[in-house]
Amino acid sequence: MHAPPTVGASPAPDRRRAPATEPDLTHHGDAEVGAGLVDLAVNVRRAPMPDWLAEPITAALTDLAAYPDPAPARAAVAARHGRPPGEVLLTAGAAEGFVLLAQALRGAHRPVVVHPQFTEPEAALRAAGHPVQRVLLDAADDFRLRPDRIPADADLVMIGNPTNPTSVLHPAADLAALARPGRVLVVDEAFADTTATPGVPGEPESLAARRDLPGLLVVRSLTKTWGLAGLRIGYLLGEAALLRRLAAVQPLWAVSTPALAAAKACAGPEAVRAERAIAAQLTADREHLVARLSALPGVRVAGNPASAFVLIHRPGADQVRATLRERGWAVRRGDTFPGLGPDWLRIAVRDRACTDAFVEVLAEILEA
Repeated sequence: MHAPPTVGASPAPDRRRAPATEPDLTHHGDAEVGAGLVDLAVNVRRAPMPDWLAEPITAALTDLAAYPDPAPARAAVAARHGRPPGEVLLTAGAAEGFVLLAQALRGAHRPVVVHPQFTEPEAALRAAGHPVQRVLLDAADDFRLRPDRIPADADLVMIGNPTNPTSVLHPAADLAALARPGRVLVVDEAFADTTATPGVPGEPESLAARRDLPGLLVVRSLTKTWGLAGLRIGYLLGEAALLRRLAAVQPLWAVSTPALAAAKACAGPEAVRAERAIAAQLTADREHLVARLSALPGVRVAGNPASAFVLIHRPGADQVRATLRERGWAVRRGDTFPGLGPDWLRIAVRDRACTDAFVEVLAEILEA
């Protein structure tokens, strides 16, 4: 099978695992972490679980003999986003949503994935035999989305917001401009709950509550802010007819009872208030990280970071990453993301003490 065209880069073979000349789409941040390393590679927040979340998850463990019932969690998620329950599909993590899309939409003629972004959407499309076309955003333009670069005849478009790994938050209006009849527009908002604008309520630039855009499908995750990566819980928001197509290819009882309990809890008003407070603190911690990194020689922070991680460019970053590992620090390599390369690193936002300790080590490496 011949690889489809790529806008701004060499074509990619239509297989899940790309050859050595292509970025490894199956590589994820957890592969960077090892015993004794401080983890700045994985974008999952690690903090004690609040009682309002731990208690329902623990209580669910006493009811594992019964098959999972998604209805209460689906209703709670729907209420949070101002939608009817039929416009919510609960999934075993956001990653399952990409697999469902790839399997259910096999009739797509021109799928487009906007990179750099989380690689699992393209990997899932390839695994299902889709001819994937890439649109690469420009580093010199701070990885901004230019809607006119998306082919007009693309019938499936995938983009992240905020985007992993660039941490760029695209304006909602630019994303909305991509929606049109006959196209499925997939917006990965796995990190939307990490974003905040001082003095402005809610999640900036989120499309989760938009019901007026044809073909819009929003992908959400509960694993990042609440440290639930091992529980696997996420959900999709979109038109009921589209979600029925995706549900038809989903395994029965795909989401466990404890994961459903977590979804219901995380959709409640107490969770939303806590989430907004966490996002505000994260904003301050990120600004501190950006300021410290920007002061280092030869280091450029990409764009205007808006999420739980920042992307930096530094010639020879691949060797810097190796030396950081020797010094006890794990960061995310950039060369597995289409549109980046070995001179890019992604760094997770942590508290200020951790950031200061990391930057001191990084400065020593760069000065050596």
